[in-house]
Order: sequence, then structure tokens, then C-alpha cells
Amino acid sequence: MQPMPSFKFPDDAFGDRFNLADLPLPRTAAGYAVQRLGTDTLLDRSSASFLSVRAIQLQALFETFDAAHAAASDWLIRQSITHEDHGLAIVPANFDPLMQRHVLIYGVLCGQP
Repeated sequence: MQPMPSFKFPDDAFGDRFNLADLPLPRTAAGYAVQRLGTDTLLDRSSASFLSVRAIQLQALFETFDAAHAAASDWLIRQSITHEDHGLAIVPANFDPLMQRHVLIYGVLCGQP
């Protein structure tokens, strides 16, 4: 029995690839997050589900764009959603220890990344 071929979503399926160090951000970004467009929800690394930025248990920061891309791709495959209709974007984010919540930096609140 041959292994199933894995599907690779295009590099720009969740917005243009970016390097946090190269962005002129108004706030420091600690990592990459996968945002559901039009919401304040981010993909949680532990549960692989979308949670509000206010959720205490949310662990949304990925160290690399590639790690965020892989997590978004896995979520789409599990949901049986195509990359054309997914509504996800990879965005810079941080965690505010004082507020105890994630902060979107240039999060996408419209329908296109």
C-alpha cells in the first residue's frame, strides 16, 4: 500500500510570506499567528482550533512563517476546505503579559489577506 500523497498549499495561500524582522511594526511581534479573517480568533497550537485572543488557554504564536503555514494547512485539510475559500491569514502577533492575552499586530479584519 502506497502512502497518500500530501497536499501542499501555495506559499501565499494565507497572505504574502513575510519575515518579522523586516516589518516596520508599530509594536514588537513575538511570532506568527493564524487568524480567521473578520474575527479576533487565532489558531491554537495545542487544540488546533480557533480561540478568541482573550482565551486564557490560547497558545497562538508560531516561531516561523513555515510553522504557521503548516498549521493553517493542516486545519484546512481537517475541515475539508479548499485554499481558495478558507478565510485564514498569517499575521504578526504578540502576547501581552499585563493583559494576559494575545495581541494582533496588523491583523486582518476584512475578507482578504
